[in-house]
Amino acid sequence: MDKRELGRRYELFAADYLKKQGYRIVELNFCCRQGEVDIIARDKDVLVFIEVKYRKNLHSGAPAEAVDAKKQQKIRSAARYYLYRKRYGEDVPCRFDVVGIVGEKISLIRDAF
Repeated sequence: MDKRELGRRYELFAADYLKKQGYRIVELNFCCRQGEVDIIARDKDVLVFIEVKYRKNLHSGAPAEAVDAKKQQKIRSAARYYLYRKRYGEDVPCRFDVVGIVGEKISLIRDAF
């Protein structure tokens, strides 16, 4: 399985987990020139932009540690473009979450950045 297939598999795994947490999935893999957002969902009245990170084990560190300042900026830029493209108003509450997956164990960091 190549990296793209593996990433897609764990994004779907994360989406299923998020649904069980009460999120409503709006879009998967939103891509634009500004960047990419793995999952866009609704958590009650909040629009949530979610980054999914997978690690086979912790030898390379925790998955969420890979969402550094540069990655956060790319996600923010893609989110801004998404809001513009979908014609959301400036008053739409938004947040950024990170789903970390190690093996088959999943964790959610709400309002991660």
